Amino acid sequence: MSIDHVTPVAATDPDGLRGAFGTFATGVTVVSVGGPLPHGMTANSFTSVSLDPPLVLVCVDRRAVMHDRLLAAGVFGVSVLADDQEKVARHFADRRRPLGAAQFETVEWTPGRVTGAPLIDGALARFECAVWQVYDGGDHSIFTGRLLSAERRGEDDPVLFLRGRFRRVVAEPSGVAT
Repeated sequence: MSIDHVTPVAATDPDGLRGAFGTFATGVTVVSVGGPLPHGMTANSFTSVSLDPPLVLVCVDRRAVMHDRLLAAGVFGVSVLADDQEKVARHFADRRRPLGAAQFETVEWTPGRVTGAPLIDGALARFECAVWQVYDGGDHSIFTGRLLSAERRGEDDPVLFLRGRFRRVVAEPSGVAT
C-alpha cells in the first residue's frame, strides 16, 4: 500500500479531525426525553456498553438543548433508525426546528411504556433508559444509561452516517464467486 494518499491530521485541527472521525460508519439514532419539556436529537454517538448490567451510552454536546433536558429528565429513549427514516434523522438534526412538543408534531411516535420518552415509530430498535452515570467527555458529556426496556423490529437495514452524509447498506449480490 502506498502512503502517497495519507493526509496527516493535527490533533488541534477540528475540521481535519471531523473528516478523519467521519471515516467510521455509524448507525443513526434519535435520542429523546419526555415530560414537560420533550425534546429529540439525532445522534450517531450511541453504542452498547454492557450486558450485565445492560448499559448503553450516548454523547451529547454540552451546548446542545438536549444536554440540560437529559440531565433534568434523568431518563431517555433511543430509537435506532431504519434506512427509510433519513427524513426523521434530518428533522431531529435541524437546529432551526421548533422545540418542545411541536418538535414531534410531524413525526410518528409512541410514548415509552416506562419513561414516557417519545420513541420513533418504525425504528429498528427502541430503548428506554435511566441515566446511570455522566462522564466528562471534553466539549461533550458521555451519558451512560441503564436499560429499562428494549424492543426490536424485523431484520430491515439501518440508515448509516459516513463522511458527513446519510448512507444505505448495499448488499453484495448472492452467489458471487470469489
